[in-house]
Amino acid sequence: MGRLTGGDPSLLRRINSAVVLHALRAATASGTATGGAQDEAGGCAGSASLTDLTRVTGLSRPTVEGVIDGLADSGLVVEVPAEEGGVRRQGRPARRFRFRAEAGHLLGIEIGPHRVAALLSDLDGHALGSIVREVSEKASADERLERVRTTVADLLRRAGVARFSLRAVGVGSPGVVEADGTVHLCTALPGWTGLPLGERLRRSFRCPVLVENDANTAAVAEHWKGAAAGSDDVVFVLAGLSPGAGSLIGGRLHRGFGGAAGEIGALHLLGREAAPEEVLSTTGEPLNPLDEAQVAHVFALARDGDARARAAVDRFVRRLVHDTAALVLALDPEVVVVGGWAAGLDGVLAPLRDELSRYCLRPPQVALSLLGEAAVTTGALRLALDHVEQELFAVDSTVTTRRASR
Repeated sequence: MGRLTGGDPSLLRRINSAVVLHALRAATASGTATGGAQDEAGGCAGSASLTDLTRVTGLSRPTVEGVIDGLADSGLVVEVPAEEGGVRRQGRPARRFRFRAEAGHLLGIEIGPHRVAALLSDLDGHALGSIVREVSEKASADERLERVRTTVADLLRRAGVARFSLRAVGVGSPGVVEADGTVHLCTALPGWTGLPLGERLRRSFRCPVLVENDANTAAVAEHWKGAAAGSDDVVFVLAGLSPGAGSLIGGRLHRGFGGAAGEIGALHLLGREAAPEEVLSTTGEPLNPLDEAQVAHVFALARDGDARARAAVDRFVRRLVHDTAALVLALDPEVVVVGGWAAGLDGVLAPLRDELSRYCLRPPQVALSLLGEAAVTTGALRLALDHVEQELFAVDSTVTTRRASR
């Protein structure tokens, strides 16, 4: 019951639709990249005719016509009128079509201790706007979620986009995140442990919501359009007093069985070493990991030559190197990308490269994040884009495929 066979008409229709839409989207993207130049028939290079689609897909013309009609009814495809002034051949001009990236929108959201950020795009992943709003580190879960809602509402209003046009929402959050979007454990945000984050956000957006750990989303972002573009074995280190990491293995995001892969901030427990809050302390009193001003002050003192601060920074760098090396030895990545608040601090990359060359059989490339503070929202947007592409094209699974809260 429910088994699909080679002659299943619904399966064939879905495959044909995915193949035609994929070809049409590629033609549209190609035309966008070339500036939408006219072709010999007077059509736009960012469109395709039925003949083009028949040739590219290998499907019959009647099949392509039927698929195009269905896609047009769904709003994903629109017929493009022949351009005035173009070179016309004799007879009726060929009908041309393009993929409507504006038929829906995607949202990437970062929820952090001090801020909420959102990034809006069309169905091609082209950014249409972004926004950042501060939030108190002491805010309750309800207050933080309300901040998310108002921030997104501001962004949609500025962009002139209706909420119902959102096709998917990706979310990057601190903590160990389970497959259904529930935060299993989080020490950075009050009231976050046990929060059904995906379910709560679904009530606001009425579309699939994909929740991921923030370091994982940043890893996806750097692989998509950052320092790890073109590399399929990647480790992203979200540096801080208690660092986290995200990794891609063979081009796919690695979460682990329960979403806890990459929690390198707990490695100090193996050796019963100083807690992360004590590493940067210059007074013997533990620092507040969320007090970025307090942490920045220590680094500022170190740059000014303060002996205690320099010793504290050295401890921090050694811990970061130790934690990162453990993951590199286990995964053998091609690239290690360092991001987070520590990415802009002097003296992090050189000792990291040196130590990895000492301990690792094949030292990886080490680079700073190219996306900076936008890494988490960019990766969250990629989660949403992957989800929609999986639904529209449904041929192979994507880098970030996982269950979405619906």
